[in-house]
Amino acid sequence: MQVSHSKEIANFHIVGINYKKTDAAIRGLYAINPAQYQQLLEHARTVQLDDLFVLSTCNRTEIYGFAASPGQFIDLLCSQTNGDRDQLLELAYTKSGEEAIKHLYQVGTGLDSQILGDYEIIGQIRNAARFAKNEKALGSFLERLVNSVLQVSKLIKTETGLSAGTVSVAFATVRMLERMVPDIKDKKIVLLGVGKIGRNTTKNMIEYLGVKEVTLINRTLLVAEEFATQHGLKAAPYENMLPVIREADVILVASNAPHPTLLAEHLQNTTPKLVIDLSIPFNVDPAVAELEHITLVNVDELSKVQDETLQNRMNEVPKAIAIINEHMEEFLYWYKMRKHAVVLKAVKEKLHEIHMREIQQQKNGAAYNLEDMEQVSGRIIQKMINLMAGKVRKETDKSDLYISMINDIFETGVNQE
Repeated sequence: MQVSHSKEIANFHIVGINYKKTDAAIRGLYAINPAQYQQLLEHARTVQLDDLFVLSTCNRTEIYGFAASPGQFIDLLCSQTNGDRDQLLELAYTKSGEEAIKHLYQVGTGLDSQILGDYEIIGQIRNAARFAKNEKALGSFLERLVNSVLQVSKLIKTETGLSAGTVSVAFATVRMLERMVPDIKDKKIVLLGVGKIGRNTTKNMIEYLGVKEVTLINRTLLVAEEFATQHGLKAAPYENMLPVIREADVILVASNAPHPTLLAEHLQNTTPKLVIDLSIPFNVDPAVAELEHITLVNVDELSKVQDETLQNRMNEVPKAIAIINEHMEEFLYWYKMRKHAVVLKAVKEKLHEIHMREIQQQKNGAAYNLEDMEQVSGRIIQKMINLMAGKVRKETDKSDLYISMINDIFETGVNQE
């Protein structure tokens, strides 16, 4: 009877980098797009890693899963990104076992987010896990854990005020615009990239600032036109980007391209502008910041925008932690029972095997009497005692633990002191 240790909790790891120790430029080196994600999972299978998923957002890149050591995830991440292994070793954090499990709960509930209580992260976890599952890279342990995190996130959102109020990168952008551009309603605004962050930021600007002069530019014009029509805005072809941005007062960049979309040469000899880069990796060339008439703000600076809502959320943290602890304990109980079930099933099969072997040896075509049955039972019991004794003798460093467990299981009441 052999039990595999490859999926023991001790071998469950998380390796990652986030906003706490790295800026957006460095995080961009290790960001994983969908094509890289698929390649990473394919490569993982070639090195016998088959139960994992990757979470890559503007604030973090993390790999969760089973491996012999966290170093395997370091190698895996560097194999598909532009990041340097030595740099990642210096900047990355690693957690294992129950500590890694707790980290996923904290990330999924917004406790570890750059903006406390950020609820968008749970959708990103759901999508990352679903992608891995579709690629047959998500095992039963991880799937169960992610489902538990999803449930806890929903409970915390409904039963606490951890995500109450509007605090997000999109809303932080609005607060910054409100502070830096008092007459924002009269300004011309351009949005490059009509993805989720760009759309959310635009909707917040309309709702909270009352802006109307917004022109949307997207590589796929139809996407920009549809969103513009829904909200009474303008759309322009990507090919016309240069003349449009030169006339703008505020430029928001959320294009999510692998390389900078907005360059310093695009903004030379123009009127003063505020440029806000919402992208990871940065989609605004750092040289733009060197232009005297341009003010450049990126997502790291946006995160410093404080709001009274954050203090209210801080007061809800203890409630959120209590919910996490309760459900994490339930998850660990499920895991332990599942492990025990495997062992007990094997023990049952072993007992059945011994029983049937003894029956066959004693049968000899004759009917059993009570004395025969007692003899068979006695031999079975003795064989089991021999098996247990042999294990205890072999595993000397664990012998006390085994004896204690056997004592408890059979409730002999024997004092071992």
